[in-house]
Amino acid sequence: MRSVVVAAAVGVMAQTAYAADMPDYGPLRGALVETPRVINWEGFYVGGQGGYGTSDMNFTNATQGIVSDAVHDTVIAGFGVPGWPVLGKTSVHGQGIGGFLGYNAQWEDVVIGVEANYLHASFDQTVSNFPANSMTRCSPNSIIYSESNGNTHNICYGASGTMNVKDVGSVRARAGWAFGSFLPYMFGGVSLGRADIIRSATVIDSWTDSSGQNHRPVYSPTQIQNNHFIYGYAGGLGMDMMLYRGLFLRAEWEYLKFAAPIDTSVSTVRAGLGYKF
Repeated sequence: MRSVVVAAAVGVMAQTAYAADMPDYGPLRGALVETPRVINWEGFYVGGQGGYGTSDMNFTNATQGIVSDAVHDTVIAGFGVPGWPVLGKTSVHGQGIGGFLGYNAQWEDVVIGVEANYLHASFDQTVSNFPANSMTRCSPNSIIYSESNGNTHNICYGASGTMNVKDVGSVRARAGWAFGSFLPYMFGGVSLGRADIIRSATVIDSWTDSSGQNHRPVYSPTQIQNNHFIYGYAGGLGMDMMLYRGLFLRAEWEYLKFAAPIDTSVSTVRAGLGYKF
């Protein structure tokens, strides 16, 4: 029995010495260095947000359509009056709150998704170049035309426009690159919105015929569009940061361009909090 124990002990020591002489192949025993953990962003998510931004509105040709309809069968239509640039460009600041809903698909570090985004805001601006109740002076939007038959026209054109963008949103596709707890992304899609639009104009044609008789026809078209649907395209950049078990923080910049009776764009910066299921 003693000889068996001694033989076993000698065998164990020999095996230990042999293992000590072997090279250190770490991968054969498992990785010793941890790699950065990639967050799982795949799945549905929902969140709330608040934003602040600027709306750029171009009223230059805002009343061209309604004036063209009002004077189309008159002699002054041939003078190019509807195309006069009587109003200009302006910007207004606004803020709002809203939410977002989307879905992500993930391939290792690459994240592709679709999202619906909404912000209830108020970007309200009015531009006018004539007094509210009368046109006591025509300058600078006046001009004198003389016809070949001897009639002389002194034409005055005043206008005003109001636009209040109340709701903005986008349906977008987005692509991001996940690293650590962060997901920077870019997106593009369709912009959607709702706005109240009021456009009014007054055109006064003070003219004298060849016999010396004075005439003063007045054209005052107005168009009111409440809750008017507007649309266009959207684009922007953002960053999601995972906080804890599906809860994430968001920072984003979005640009929305709208095709509307008044040329309009809305640019906002936003902060939000979301949850991925």
